[in-house]
Amino acid sequence: MSYEFLRQYWWCLIALLGGLLVALMFVQGGNAHLGNRSLNDTQRRMILNATGRKWELTFTTLVTFGGAFFASFPLFYSTSFGGAYWVWVLLLISFVFQAVAYEFQHKKGNLLGEKGFRIALMVNGILAPFLVGTAVGTFFTGSDFTVDKLAITDPSGPVISTWGNGWHGLEALGDYHAVLLGCTLMVLATILGSLYILHCVDDTEIHGSMRRSVKGLAGPFLLFFLFWTAILLVRPGYAVSDAGAVSMERFKYLHNLLQMPVVLVMLLAGVALVLVGIWKGAFTKSRNGFWFTAPGTVLVVMSVFFLAGFNGTAYYPSKTDLQSSLTLANSSSSYFTLKVMSYVSLLIPFVVAYIAFAWRAMDRKDITPEEIDGTMDKY
Repeated sequence: MSYEFLRQYWWCLIALLGGLLVALMFVQGGNAHLGNRSLNDTQRRMILNATGRKWELTFTTLVTFGGAFFASFPLFYSTSFGGAYWVWVLLLISFVFQAVAYEFQHKKGNLLGEKGFRIALMVNGILAPFLVGTAVGTFFTGSDFTVDKLAITDPSGPVISTWGNGWHGLEALGDYHAVLLGCTLMVLATILGSLYILHCVDDTEIHGSMRRSVKGLAGPFLLFFLFWTAILLVRPGYAVSDAGAVSMERFKYLHNLLQMPVVLVMLLAGVALVLVGIWKGAFTKSRNGFWFTAPGTVLVVMSVFFLAGFNGTAYYPSKTDLQSSLTLANSSSSYFTLKVMSYVSLLIPFVVAYIAFAWRAMDRKDITPEEIDGTMDKY
């Protein structure tokens, strides 16, 4: 296993975790429906229990994604999580409120009341995918930071990465291309949530509401996604030479797509699966659209990560100093660390198998109004 192979291997694992994270954000998207006034309280409780059985998987995947980035590419972790920290702080706060809301919103004497906790879940449902999408968008738009590895030897201030402004990540909200990706993920998460609720909840009125939601959101999703993709393919990108020098290259991401046919096939296959799932959820009587859209989402997100990091590309570019941009080569852990972690990663299939077993056990029966009214084991 060469050093280059290990870097690429771990970038593939991070891309996979990122894809799984976005697909699992159906939990957040489902919670966006808790404010639907056309549904009664029992129906909203059914939606709450549909997402409540899976929220730990989303949060665990988020933590694993961050941990994998820290272990394999620590310079990215210190630069982004240490510099653009407001984005990650807001994201974690929204997830903390989500966890508390699930457990306490129906407890007697709770501090915020049932309505307050439901609002917290809805805010998490909108804010979390938007922030994740906007943060990933900076992989292509660049961020305001500089990196000086020699600073580690300075006893008065051993800080390698320095953020260039006081917004600490929130300045990405002023970049329309990054915001477009945030809006795309926000709408996609809501579609995924609708499709999952349609799949696991047994209620005719909820089915109708979820199909109307998918139908209404399909247009905005396609608009956001196609607009973001078109801009990506024509914008200049951050190319890395064999010597490690970073320079601007016209149509860099279009070149990446054409020069990596496997990634092109992944992207097209993922988009096709997403569209098939949306079509099934909106225009047919099928309840299995989720099982097309979720895998399609994983493929699309993985291809986006590959476009950002492979084929001689700086995956976390610096707008302040091009040579401070992070690449797979200049931001990775040591060869020994990556090699040891690669052996540990062989346990991943066993973890996935356990998750699949637990998922199947939880979804063996549809959620019904009788279950919500009659059992004590509910959110």
